[in-house]
Amino acid sequence: MYLRRTQRRRRDGSAVGYVQLAHNRRVGGVTRAEVLLNLGREDELDLEGLRRLARSIGRYTDGEPGDAAEAAGEGLEVVESRPFGGVFVLDALWRRLGVADAIAAALGARRFATDVERVLFALVANRALKPFSKLAAAEWASRDVHVPGLAEMDEDQAYRAMDVLSAADTEAGVQEAVFFACADLLNLEVDLLFFDTTSTYFERDEPETGPDGAPGFRALGHSKDHRPDLPQVVIGLAVTREGIPVRVWVWPGNTNDQTVIKEVKDDLAGWRLGALCVGRRPRLLLG
Repeated sequence: MYLRRTQRRRRDGSAVGYVQLAHNRRVGGVTRAEVLLNLGREDELDLEGLRRLARSIGRYTDGEPGDAAEAAGEGLEVVESRPFGGVFVLDALWRRLGVADAIAAALGARRFATDVERVLFALVANRALKPFSKLAAAEWASRDVHVPGLAEMDEDQAYRAMDVLSAADTEAGVQEAVFFACADLLNLEVDLLFFDTTSTYFERDEPETGPDGAPGFRALGHSKDHRPDLPQVVIGLAVTREGIPVRVWVWPGNTNDQTVIKEVKDDLAGWRLGALCVGRRPRLLLG
């Protein structure tokens, strides 16, 4: 195998050289040059590319195939590399369930400096793949994985996005849209729902207090974890027959179960659901 040079003469009498990669082949007792690759006009050749090719061939023939592969990549610089698989799967599921569209619909015409939907997805992906604090989650999404549509984020953006999502109208709209997307996808029965509350406590000595001295969100109350000495919050959850969550609520730790029934009823009234039973001794709330 060798480089073969040919020459053609133009109409104006000038000559133009061409370079080819060829080898000699014997056919019927006659040796002929067989062209394997036309490299182009001699005056337009990528000479540096040919030098790199020659170096890579030389290294390979000298018994260093690894160096040959490196030589083939000369001139290229790896700027960044991040894993993508887990985030890719979660992003596809996120969109299949309509979460992205639900957040966009809930935000409406409001505009934010941060892509709220992408930041919220990054937080959810982090919780699913490698749970961290908000600060560490921001660093994870910015450096350790590739999140489509999000080059980087910081801790403040994470908290601002969560504040936007926790607004009453945004949260309710997103939960409703996601639930019905799941109901359609999983063919859930929603003719009967179940609702109950629990509590979870925080390892801190003192409960929160508001500016007026009134109890804050993390407050002392009736603890279902048998820790009345620690501040807590009350969590409410409505589920289907199969235990699939429909909607979740969080209230201050001193909230009485009986005071939230009307709120739950009002929140679910427009969801076109069936009957709802409440508590360990089921009572019909909606029907």
